[in-house]
Amino acid sequence: MDAPVLDIRDLSVSYRTDRGTLRALRNVDMRIQPGRITGIVGESGCGKSTLISTIIRLLAPNARIESGSMLFRGNELLGLDPEAMRALRGDEISMVFQDPMTSLNPVTTIGRQMVDVQHRDARSKTEKRARAARMLARVGIPDPAEHLARYPHQLSGGMRQRVAIAMALMTEPNLLIADEPTTALDATLEVQIIHRLQKLQRDFGCAILFISHHLGVIAELCDEVVVMYAGEVVESGTTRDVFLDPQHPYTRKLLECDPARIANPTRTLPVIGGSLPDLVDLPQGCVFRSRCDQAIDVCQHERPVLPDDNHCAACHVSDQ
Repeated sequence: MDAPVLDIRDLSVSYRTDRGTLRALRNVDMRIQPGRITGIVGESGCGKSTLISTIIRLLAPNARIESGSMLFRGNELLGLDPEAMRALRGDEISMVFQDPMTSLNPVTTIGRQMVDVQHRDARSKTEKRARAARMLARVGIPDPAEHLARYPHQLSGGMRQRVAIAMALMTEPNLLIADEPTTALDATLEVQIIHRLQKLQRDFGCAILFISHHLGVIAELCDEVVVMYAGEVVESGTTRDVFLDPQHPYTRKLLECDPARIANPTRTLPVIGGSLPDLVDLPQGCVFRSRCDQAIDVCQHERPVLPDDNHCAACHVSDQ
């Protein structure tokens, strides 16, 4: 197997707060393979946003990287100075944000923004504008030359998201991070964006890290899945393995909450009982123990470790 585009090992990140140190990520291990789409799924507060902020090194001022390593194409990201990191962002690591209306400049035309994205390219402005039009066509926007003259508010939500994807792929990055890019779209547009992303990924050959709450989107789009809970990776494997044979109780409960799995009409939707643990005052043992109906004695005092395997879960019960 080829070397990972991104190899994260034992990554821990915390935030300084008035209540004390909030341990947002703890001992995270993850590998993003070239030419593959890896999905990250989990409840709000599981650490997805902190993880991607750490990868692109745009953490809040009160954040601190406690330990770990992030190798991007063999180079340690945590050791890069700010200037070297800026050179990577946009060119080799691109990002599509959740809401393109807030990530696009509302007072600048689409064409101007797509030309500005290519500021490191030596081509003429005319060539950059023509390239931008071709990229809009590739993401499925009709009459691309006409849309270059428009402002973000003149486009629909789906069109704006396509523009954001086109801008992220302009530099043909090695890694594309998509932070819930389909959350604000209706179901029809969501399917279109998923299929468009799959085609573009095949065309460009880049690795994609896709973050979502939507299990159906993860199942349709991703090759591998990483399940996170309360700042830890609790299960990882191929999409087929994780969805058809979930090993961690949390993964099973997440899948049970998927409305698509409800066989009979009901007014009561399934939920996971309890709440996330306090990340300032973490409990001993397994972080999911208080919400798990399969917990055993060892779960109270010993933290389960995620094995280094193709399909693995950090769970004492699944180990047995």
